[in-house]
Amino acid sequence: MDPLPLVVCGTAAVLYALGRRGRTRTWREVSFYSGVVLTFVVLETPFDTWADDWLSVHMSQHVVLMTVVPPLVVLGRPWPRLWLPFPLAARRAVGGALSRSPSFRRSAGFLKRPAVALAVQSAAVGIWHVPQLYDAAARNEWIHVAEHVCFVAPALVFWGALLDAPPVRARTDNLRRAMWFAAAMVPGWILAIVLAFASAPVYAAYPSLTDQALAAGVMWVPGSLTYFVAAFVAFYRWLEPGAADVRPAEPRPEELSWT
Repeated sequence: MDPLPLVVCGTAAVLYALGRRGRTRTWREVSFYSGVVLTFVVLETPFDTWADDWLSVHMSQHVVLMTVVPPLVVLGRPWPRLWLPFPLAARRAVGGALSRSPSFRRSAGFLKRPAVALAVQSAAVGIWHVPQLYDAAARNEWIHVAEHVCFVAPALVFWGALLDAPPVRARTDNLRRAMWFAAAMVPGWILAIVLAFASAPVYAAYPSLTDQALAAGVMWVPGSLTYFVAAFVAFYRWLEPGAADVRPAEPRPEELSWT
């Protein structure tokens, strides 16, 4: 068993539990813990061992980490609940330093824009699926960890902005929300087409063309499913009478106080 996923997932679960303040919605807690458990499952044996041998399983791992875990975690409204268990003095020191930093505020505001978050997320998919980098990640565990971080971090920002998880919020209407979710499917489709129509194995670490075709299917269908559902729900809400007057619910106090 790799200790790193256990440490990361266990720490996140403990901090989330300790950061609980007052009443919370049960479904949000179930959503967050489901995301944490799913992360542990796909990063540990036997799933991670299978991913070393089969490209289709490796792609499934990436699909889960980018399209399933982030929305589950974000729906749990973890920010800043994960921060609250730390000592008050430390929270005030770090929070004060960040709030006084114009560059941090500009960077945070820039990155949480859906277009920017989607661009970063798409770039991560494109860059890490370049054969040389993908093979390097398959051979070296620490490069593999870096690859996963580059997938999960932008996905958390993208889903956080569009699912209105304070303080990462994109104040936009549901029609544009649906369009951003639909656009997020495109990078996976492009990768699926490349893998499906390649006449030779794309990655040296995975020499089976049959396995490569299965991986293309994983990226095409399961890789699009969560985005499709989110786009459908957003579009449906946009069609509802009076939808134009709907505003995101105001965040609860524990979702805003970083100190």
